[in-house]
Parts: sequence; C-alpha cells; structure tokens
Amino acid sequence: MAMNAIESRRYADIVGPDLGDVISEDSVIVLPVGAIEQHGPHLPMSVDDVIATETTTEVMRRFGRDLDLWQLPTLSISKSNEHAWSPGTLWYSAETMMSMLRDIGRSISTTQADRLVLLNGHGGNTTLLNTALRELRLSYGLKTFLVHPSLPPAYGGVSTEDELGMGIHGGLNETSVFMHLRPDLVDLSRAERKVPEALAQNEHVKFGGSVSFGWLSNDFDRDGYIGDPTGANAERGAELFNHAVERIGEQMAEIRQFNFGR
Repeated sequence: MAMNAIESRRYADIVGPDLGDVISEDSVIVLPVGAIEQHGPHLPMSVDDVIATETTTEVMRRFGRDLDLWQLPTLSISKSNEHAWSPGTLWYSAETMMSMLRDIGRSISTTQADRLVLLNGHGGNTTLLNTALRELRLSYGLKTFLVHPSLPPAYGGVSTEDELGMGIHGGLNETSVFMHLRPDLVDLSRAERKVPEALAQNEHVKFGGSVSFGWLSNDFDRDGYIGDPTGANAERGAELFNHAVERIGEQMAEIRQFNFGR
C-alpha cells in the first residue's frame, strides 16, 4: 500500500486497487467547496476557493490520521450567481450544482465510507448544500454533514460590531484570513467601508435577521463587497484561521462518532 496517501490524506492519492484496504466504514470523506467570484477591488476571485482548500488541508494535517479523514479535490466552482452581474465570475446553476453533488455522493457510496462532509467556503452555497445533505442521505444512505470555516452572518454566524453584524463578503474577517493565507494577493489600498447601514435599523429583514430575502451583491454597492476590510491584517487572519481549524477538528471528531443517537 502506497504510504503517500496515508500521509497526505488526499483521496486522489490512493491507489485504486488499494482503496478497499484504505477507506473503511470509519473513514470520513471531506469535500472542500469553494468559489471563483468577485470580492471587490482589494481581493482576487479565488478567496473562497483558497480558504476552503487551505482549511481542509490544515485539518487533514492536524487531525487526518487520528480521525481517518480524507480530502477530496476541491469543488472550486459553485453556486455564485449573486455575483453573476460581475463579468468573469464562474458559477453553476442550482440544478448543475446539485447534479454534481449527487454524482460525487453516488461515487463515494461505492466505497465502505458512509460519512461525507461538505466543507463550505462560500456563504452563497449554504442553503443549497443544506438541501443536498438530505438528498444524498435519501439517495445513497450516506451520513452527510455541512461545516464552515466561518458560519456566514447571513445564516446565523457572527460579524464584527463595527460592521453591524453584516460583514458578509470581502469584509474584515474574510480579508484578514486571506491576508494570512495569500498576503501577496491583497491590496488594502483599494479597500473602503461598504456596510449597508440602513439594514441595521431593521428588526427582522436584515442579514442574520428572522426574515430572509433575495439579494445580489451589487444591490448594496456597485463594487459588490459587503463589510469593512480597511482594518484587516494577517495577524487577525492567522488567529481566525487557527481557531477555525481547531473547531472543525472538534466537529470532525463528533462526526466520526455520529450515529443518529442509536
């Protein structure tokens, strides 16, 4: 059996005939889900893809061998149509995205593993991925889970008080994490505060409020990012990244033992 796969924890490194000896019913398969979409003038389109991939890779390095985790190739393009107005953004329709997830689930179901984790780096995927969990459970009998490096504020996660809880895209925390991971690709000289102040006055209809609403990223500002990245720094990003990796490690430990309370 090739040891490179055991060390790398990359599913694609497994030698085909050895798969039955490597992947067992205790294995947890992890699919990083990123995106290639505009993040304003201060960040590249690769932000969500890089964060999803690097987070998963670090989780594998710290916890992969002990918890029998395996990293699938990142799904780099996903459902990013809230940024479809921006030329060059790559995105799948909901139908295409769901079909791809079904096909991946079907493929994993041919192995002995019965746990599939979607590690999502793009908030715009969250609703669809939650739907996919049940579809894959029903179709293939997999135990399915959704985790985030940082739960999006639009779905109950937290954002900074200065951003009024609405730093959801290209804001302080996301920019800081990316500065930690790819400092050479960040240009803070082009960053400005872009917080939808008027929404903060609402009790219900706002990001993280009790009423969801349909939106496109340029509904709030033509630059298409939402938050205040001006104070971002790599030190903050490193702290956020390491906290996310440790939290996901704890989540993976529970996922590996999860069995519907039986």
